[in-house]
Amino acid sequence: MHVLILGGTTEARQLAEQLHSTVRTTTSLAGRVAAPRLPVGDVRIGGFGGAAGLAHWLREHDVDALIDATHPFAGTISFNAASAAAEAHVPLLALRRPGWVAAEGDDWHRAGSLDEAATALPALGRRVFLTTGRMGLAAFAHLDNLWFLMRSVDAPEPPCPPSMEVLLDRGPFTLAGERELLRRHRIDVLVTKDSGGAATAPKLAAAREAGLPVVVVRRPPVPEGVRVAASPDEAAAWLAQLSARGLSG
Repeated sequence: MHVLILGGTTEARQLAEQLHSTVRTTTSLAGRVAAPRLPVGDVRIGGFGGAAGLAHWLREHDVDALIDATHPFAGTISFNAASAAAEAHVPLLALRRPGWVAAEGDDWHRAGSLDEAATALPALGRRVFLTTGRMGLAAFAHLDNLWFLMRSVDAPEPPCPPSMEVLLDRGPFTLAGERELLRRHRIDVLVTKDSGGAATAPKLAAAREAGLPVVVVRRPPVPEGVRVAASPDEAAAWLAQLSARGLSG
């Protein structure tokens, strides 16, 4: 059984590790991070050339099942995966960690996009901790009256906000570390995507303790009709069912 995992997330690496002893896995990474954490099994880096290119790759490499375990905000590849899986007649599963849930004391402001988040910021604070990644900074580039602390794994490229300090770091992060970061930089508003997971959640707890508003960008929907698993265990169980049914989907 050959499984293609569209990866780049902790869950993708966990799934590849879980399947490695019994299933042939190939994990595909987009190549946007300079030094990615590589999973076990076969790895390919780079795009496929859209849905048609992915469908061709699925057929050419005799892929039996496709698992989209990309970041919850990697919307384009998820829709390409749905189209390619349908064209190549390969069963598809989306592995998505659950989103975060507001707790008592949280001051969350939901936004449908980075542009909406940028529009909301001037009324919420002046010193912004921006944790939406290095892609999409153009949405905030016009906010010349705000100061930004932008954290990402790799350095961003312009256009960027004119008053911005870049912090290159990779999670998981600790609550103590996030508390100190907010204090040291005098942050008064946090911006985050609803990525879910534990690795970067301490910033939310630190913001709650400090009474800071948090702009939370909603994640895009999974393509209609695509089955969703919330954990690597659920994804592995789905694959076992496929195998038992002769990969009929």
